[in-house]
Amino acid sequence: MQRRAFIKNAAAGAAGVAAAAIAAPAVAEGRLEWRMVTTWPKSFPGLGTGAELLAQFITRASDGRLSVKVYGGGELVPPFEALDAVANGTVEMGHGSPYYWKGKIPAVQFLTTFPFGLLADEQNAWYQFGDGQKLADEIYKQIGCKFFPSGNSGPQMGGWFNKEINSLEDFRGLKMRIPGLGGEVVKAAGGNVVNLPGSEIPTALQSGAIDAVEWVGPYNDLAFGLYKNAKYYYWPGWHEPGSTLDNFINLAAWEKLPADLKAIVEQANAAVNQIVLSEFNARNGSSLQILLKEHNVQLKRFPDSVLTGLGKLSGEVLNDLAGKDPLSRTLMNSLLKFRAEQMPWTAIGESGFAQARALPYPFAEPSAG
Repeated sequence: MQRRAFIKNAAAGAAGVAAAAIAAPAVAEGRLEWRMVTTWPKSFPGLGTGAELLAQFITRASDGRLSVKVYGGGELVPPFEALDAVANGTVEMGHGSPYYWKGKIPAVQFLTTFPFGLLADEQNAWYQFGDGQKLADEIYKQIGCKFFPSGNSGPQMGGWFNKEINSLEDFRGLKMRIPGLGGEVVKAAGGNVVNLPGSEIPTALQSGAIDAVEWVGPYNDLAFGLYKNAKYYYWPGWHEPGSTLDNFINLAAWEKLPADLKAIVEQANAAVNQIVLSEFNARNGSSLQILLKEHNVQLKRFPDSVLTGLGKLSGEVLNDLAGKDPLSRTLMNSLLKFRAEQMPWTAIGESGFAQARALPYPFAEPSAG
């Protein structure tokens, strides 16, 4: 699907927002019809399609006893109002990413990721074998929702820039779209952070409303055509090393489900959580090559001095937030403890192997046939 088709689909449905009321879900012969609103453009690769896959899994596994219909951002409600629509019972289910809801509970940002934090597999491990799921449930219960990790974009890119970043000073005055805690760090560096839903990013970059943008990575950035309006593509994604997506369900609706349907929703989310990450891993490599070879994108690494400066600012931002909010302190302590436990193993396991794999030795080549 072409870029303009994504944006057209994402913008479609403004009339739906103006509707006086949204019809209640049909309930007949023990069958439920739920609606899922998302923050993503309709059918957008990896993100929108992940939400649609979740709906398909639930509908099929329940043999239609619980069917889920998906609406892209803006079709029923604006993207950043998805959580409100679920919490107040207008719809039953939503899909987005926790840091979009920081206006509700600041601590929720930690549930997506945090700068210089956990890689995607580490983040999933924290949810499954650390405190993640328990803490997330406590937080979302305050909002009136049930939480599930429902996808992960893996390590992201550092973003698209219209000027080179050679020092922290280059962030000063920069108008950048970057959400979550990473955005707070860019603010601390003197940048002007602009929060936009995905569907509005290409136009904002093209018009000059923003100077730089962090979206996801090669797979999604290629689909949005961001290379057309920004010259430099920076790595690594210091701000989002492994970003969790969330499936949030109206708590009253969740509690009314029988045990077998709850189990289906749980397992569907577990499957989608892994599949979405696998899709990003599979597609980012080929998409990066297209950006480099077909679109002549200039790939640049942030200098170490910039990364260490951003790391220092990140610590200050996190400590400041934790100092003002006990719940943020609880999440940060849990994540930092898990991070400290994981770093030595990741360094010799995954990072060590990646370095060994990249050494200059002859190796088998894929055959032409």
